[in-house]
Amino acid sequence: MQGKVSPEPSAEGPVYVGIDVCKDWLDVHLHPVGRKLRVANDRDGLKALGRALRPHAIALVVMEATGKFHRRAHRTLHACGLRVAVMNPLRARLFAQATGTLAKTDAVDARLLAILGESLAPGATAPAPEALEALQELARARSAATAEAAALVNRHHASQVAFLRAELGRRIDSLRRHVARLAKEIDRRIAADPALARRRTILLSVPGVGPATATTLLVDLAELGSCSAKAASLLAGLAPIACDSGERTGERHIKGGRGTVRAALYMAALTAARRNPDLAAFYRRLRDAGKKPKVALVAVMRKLAILANTLIKDNRIWQPTPP
Repeated sequence: MQGKVSPEPSAEGPVYVGIDVCKDWLDVHLHPVGRKLRVANDRDGLKALGRALRPHAIALVVMEATGKFHRRAHRTLHACGLRVAVMNPLRARLFAQATGTLAKTDAVDARLLAILGESLAPGATAPAPEALEALQELARARSAATAEAAALVNRHHASQVAFLRAELGRRIDSLRRHVARLAKEIDRRIAADPALARRRTILLSVPGVGPATATTLLVDLAELGSCSAKAASLLAGLAPIACDSGERTGERHIKGGRGTVRAALYMAALTAARRNPDLAAFYRRLRDAGKKPKVALVAVMRKLAILANTLIKDNRIWQPTPP
């Protein structure tokens, strides 16, 4: 697909496009014109989709995040000048239930995504740089291998059969070498990108943030430095959410957000609550005020997310005394 998708004059008004993505094809629905089509999820299919969309005044294209299968369509349509919103699949499913739609097929999902685009007007998102997408894939592979190695270590400790213990030991050693190679490749790719290398240097300057946490924040919270403090807390799933009704004021609890980021910040907060002078004092104040340890620790996690966002936005490393 070459050039921009410049819509021809049309009296039908703005058109919202819902795309249900799978590995082999894309189911497309144009709302409110009611047009449906299915194209292959490859270069030729996207060219055909571009020709189909050209006569319409496209206001927004909505698709679900599907690991890596939506990336080609997202990148191609964005390059053609279309606004593309990538939705959390759970949010799309909850919207379908709110409309009373119980059926779930590819065509139904595409239609509901188009209606969601018109009703909720989600913000369009630019595709992540290819270098960042590669880093995300490597980082998730390392996390999966680390979790697998931890499970094998537990089985090794519990096993009473010598032969099985030897087999598990070999698998553990192989996985640890695999994790080390992945970590080395991640470090190499970050060092080769000046912008990513600078962001990592900033993150590592914060007491409590180690290499694993810094990498997780780089690849899974790429919005750091370009969003507000509240947005950074929400994206990490660390913002206390109100739960009030009438005269009742409910307790605030955290929810949602990105689990990988929250897990990484939890480990960082354990260290920061002891070694970061400001955050250690903050943690002690909360504990002295009667806050439970977990509540105080979550507050430290939120402080770390906000601090990382501020430092990257200002392009400066952490200092004991703020400038």
